[in-house]
Amino acid sequence: MKYEKVLEFARSMRKNPTPAEKFVWDKVRNRQFHGFKFNRQFIIEVTNGQYFIADYYCHEKKLIVELDGSIHDQQKEYDDGRTFELEECGYQVIRFTNYEVLNDWNGVELKLLRVLS
Repeated sequence: MKYEKVLEFARSMRKNPTPAEKFVWDKVRNRQFHGFKFNRQFIIEVTNGQYFIADYYCHEKKLIVELDGSIHDQQKEYDDGRTFELEECGYQVIRFTNYEVLNDWNGVELKLLRVLS
């Protein structure tokens, strides 16, 4: 997919976040999460012309945070392949379910802090 199409899609996702995405963004935006800067719906080029959109990205730590809703139950193989490609490019990927984010933010925060430290 061409970069312009990916950018258009990322912008659309920023304008229409899921409840879990909105919740996390309210927690991490503007360096509110322990001083770390995060971007949302961040475009990452893994190979020439192949792009992935990370739900949240911390450039300082090359950390990608992915939130998985129910659709991810049906695309586990795709997600695993995507994670593998991103890790091959030097990124670290951590995944949380929407349920974890909305029902156990303290646990999510602790896991995220361990990875960032």
